[in-house]
Amino acid sequence: MNLILLGPPGSGKGTQAKKIVERYHIPQISTGDILRAAVKEQTPLGKEAKAYMDQGKLVPDEVVIGIVRDRLKAADCKNGFILDGFPRTVPQAEALAATLQTMNRTIDYVVSIDVNNEELLKRLTGRRTCRGCGAMYHLIFDPPRKEGVCDRCGGELYQRDDDKEETIKERLRVYDAQTAPLIAYYRDKGSLRTIDGVGAMEQIFQAIVKVVEG
Repeated sequence: MNLILLGPPGSGKGTQAKKIVERYHIPQISTGDILRAAVKEQTPLGKEAKAYMDQGKLVPDEVVIGIVRDRLKAADCKNGFILDGFPRTVPQAEALAATLQTMNRTIDYVVSIDVNNEELLKRLTGRRTCRGCGAMYHLIFDPPRKEGVCDRCGGELYQRDDDKEETIKERLRVYDAQTAPLIAYYRDKGSLRTIDGVGAMEQIFQAIVKVVEG
């Protein structure tokens, strides 16, 4: 079973990916993780990627695709995989399809976790972090016992810059701009399945299970 998991920041995509891994015993493949691993292992493509990263440039699609291809050849991907955070654009999706074709593989389902922006803002702007120990809280879903104070160490809780409303809105705008064409691309291919990402975590997971198991 070969899956692509799509979802905006705050959609719970990471949590659902972990649950898919546990149930189906297939690896979750994040491009950030495999890029860092390729650089650390100094593979030929890793060295090429590092040269771009050292210059502060984006790693070109053909290098990223090559690193993804190498990862998909690993033994743990034999029974399937979850691609998380890739592809991000239609050209990357087309390159991925061509690469998989050479391996006699295809994407079975593209699961898109759909959450409206109002709910995402509520989830993401409510996060608070302890200045002392780094513990994370949420004003709605996991509040501290005393407002503004860490339960663990008594440190001050603060809102990180990347959890502020304007920053979140920009991240969501970028995601929408990048992903809308990708969703249309996979819808046209017939592989897109959209899941409502508002509700209990287990309920959302069961909706995913229903998609992949029929």
